[in-house]
Amino acid sequence: MITQVVTVPQPPLLVPELAAGAAPETAQLREACLSAVRALGGRWLAIGAGPSEQNVSAGAVGTFRGYGVDVGVALADGAASTPLGELPLPALIAGWLRGQAGAESVDVRIVDATATPARCAELGEQITTEHTGLLVLGDGSNRHGPRSPGNEDGRAPGFDEAIAAALGKADIEALKALDPALCAELGVGGRVPWQVLAGLADGATWRAELLYTGAPHGVGYHVAVWERG
Repeated sequence: MITQVVTVPQPPLLVPELAAGAAPETAQLREACLSAVRALGGRWLAIGAGPSEQNVSAGAVGTFRGYGVDVGVALADGAASTPLGELPLPALIAGWLRGQAGAESVDVRIVDATATPARCAELGEQITTEHTGLLVLGDGSNRHGPRSPGNEDGRAPGFDEAIAAALGKADIEALKALDPALCAELGVGGRVPWQVLAGLADGATWRAELLYTGAPHGVGYHVAVWERG
C-alpha cells in the first residue's frame, strides 16, 4: 500500500548540467524536490503523462541527450549501462531524482495525457503495489507572464494558486474537479497525474505539506509531500 506521496514538476532544468545559466534560479526548486523525494523510501512508483499509456520498468536506463546534455540516468541500482531506447521525460526526471536520493528503484507508468478524469480515477484506484512511495510528476500552467512558453494568460496565476492549495492540503475533491478543457487551454501538464493521485488517495486521510510553489520560468511548479494518516 502506498503510504507516502510526493508531487514534483518535471522541467529538464532540474538537472544542473542542463540548467546552465538558469541554475541559480532553479536551485530552490531543485532542493525542494530532492528534500521531498527522500521521504519516499527505497522502491518508488512514478506517474507521469505522455502521448499514450506506457510502462517503463526499473531496468531501463536513458539520457538527457535529447535535451542538450548527455547526462545518463538509471531507474534502478545496477541497471544495464546501455540505454534501452529514448525514455519519456517523466521517466528521465524520475530516474535522475532516484539517483540523487539514493533510492533502490523506480517503475514509471505513463498515462495518456488526454485521459478523462474518470479514466484517471480508475487508474488510481487500480494501483496496488509493494512500492514504498508514489512520485507524481507534472507541471502547472505554462502561461505565466509574457515570456512564458505558452504565451501569457491572465487565468494562469489563479489556477496555479488553486493547485498549490489543493496539493498543500491533500484536497482530493479539488484535484478530481480539474477541467480537462481549461487545463488544455492553460498548458497544464500535471492534470492527468494529479487526477490519478486523486483516484488512489480517495477514501483515505492524508497529511500534506507544500514545500515549493512558483513559476520561475513562466511555468507553474509545485512540490508537495503527502503521508497517509
